[in-house]
Amino acid sequence: MTSQGECRYCKKTFKKTSISRHLIAELKQRGQQKKEKAGKSFLVKVEPDKKYYGASGFFLFLWLDGDDTMDNIDMFLRDIWLDCCGHLSAFYKPVQRNKSENQEIHSLMELLESGDEALLEKLMEDNSGEIPFEEKAKDILYKDLQLKYQYDFGTTTYLTVTVVEELAFAAVDNEVLLSRNEPLEILCSVCRKEPAVKICSADWGLFCGKCAKKHAKECEEFDDYGKLPVVNSPRMGCCGYDGGRIDTKRDGFFKKR
Repeated sequence: MTSQGECRYCKKTFKKTSISRHLIAELKQRGQQKKEKAGKSFLVKVEPDKKYYGASGFFLFLWLDGDDTMDNIDMFLRDIWLDCCGHLSAFYKPVQRNKSENQEIHSLMELLESGDEALLEKLMEDNSGEIPFEEKAKDILYKDLQLKYQYDFGTTTYLTVTVVEELAFAAVDNEVLLSRNEPLEILCSVCRKEPAVKICSADWGLFCGKCAKKHAKECEEFDDYGKLPVVNSPRMGCCGYDGGRIDTKRDGFFKKR
């Protein structure tokens, strides 16, 4: 799905595929002009995990200070994209295993499948790579690193956090939103003409205002619990999510020009 976003600084609009190069240039220029104090910071891209969602138009580009904590980054993601009911969440770094470790895990799996459930606890020892929230960004992040992130371990939203660039100066704040995708052009799944404004979590239909009224007469769950707003987030339609608390002007449905 093609998407585009506006640069925080120059206010120009770029496609998702090209905006990272522009943002790197913008930040490096700030560093060369000595606009920022010494330190370390990171340009990161956040998007839905392709393993679960395929290609997606949703994205965030964030400028993170090296002294920021993973806990603060988690809270930022919750506030702009995710939080509905205060669910648990976690960051995971890639787990690298050598050949002997892979053989051991394979053997454990075989034994477990044979019925020896006592090995389950050993099999599930800390192989996940979960990152403690108190860790600082500068101690975890480096260029080209890809972290996985999950919010809500029931109706889970899966994200990938990619470190696009590492910078030799501090960010102007702990987390700076440099760009996010403009609301995606999602049309009503019934009339296929008007922008979708409501989603039914009972049957995953997308409806414009007119078609939503018709659907309410056909779906008992719609007005009861299923009706949720179309918002600019991959959490749309999940649990009770109805939008974020950061950059709210871009958090609604797209509007025809």
